[in-house]
Amino acid sequence: MSIRNIATEIPEGATRIHEFGFIRLIDVMGDDSAIVEAARVSYGKGTTKLREDAKLLDYLFRNEHTGPFEMAEFKFHAKMPIFIARQWIRHRTASVNEYSGRYSEMKNHFYVPEESRIQGQDTKNKQGSDGVTVVDAQNIQDSMMAHMETSYRLYSSYIEQGVAKELARIVLPLAVYTEWYWKIDLKNLMHFLKLRMDSHAQPEIQAYANVMFKMIEPYVPHALAAFRRHQLGEDVPFPSEDDVA
Repeated sequence: MSIRNIATEIPEGATRIHEFGFIRLIDVMGDDSAIVEAARVSYGKGTTKLREDAKLLDYLFRNEHTGPFEMAEFKFHAKMPIFIARQWIRHRTASVNEYSGRYSEMKNHFYVPEESRIQGQDTKNKQGSDGVTVVDAQNIQDSMMAHMETSYRLYSSYIEQGVAKELARIVLPLAVYTEWYWKIDLKNLMHFLKLRMDSHAQPEIQAYANVMFKMIEPYVPHALAAFRRHQLGEDVPFPSEDDVA
């Protein structure tokens, strides 16, 4: 069976990323007000003006007083190719529980780039592509797909022969999908977003980071406004004087 012809469903509330991947926000603890309350704990009382809270969040972020931002946490359920998971897991401040290829069979889900994504090596950025599709992209894509299908058939044959799953899986390429639950506080999530939304990040992981930003923004709009001002260089207005928290 071709890996391109498998109908896959994604969980309710998830956003599809590429062909087989997804990301969904499944739990939230804290919001802008939780960060503000933590920052103002010595005063024992908060404010009723959104502008004051937004100004405080901006001040904290601008001056790298990051402790209060740890008071908000987000838990995601994500499915991604292993080569993306290996970049993702470098952010070691999160809690992770991943699909086990020792316990369960790996699914016949692989990331195959679109032809336009099969690009040349950037001559300046040694870990990136140059944005120009290579001449023989279609044949390269076909050969990638054939290799992945062959590797999965070999994996399946080992399973049928009784080889332990922990050993049978070693023939699978980095393009095979894994999934996990990933929990992280806002301070460290913003660091993740800073790096993985950047134009120099690999496009495949940028796709996840951009969706994650949109998912958390309704919960921490003013914290992310500060992030946008001072990390992304955007001109984001503050709430008006009359807006009430």
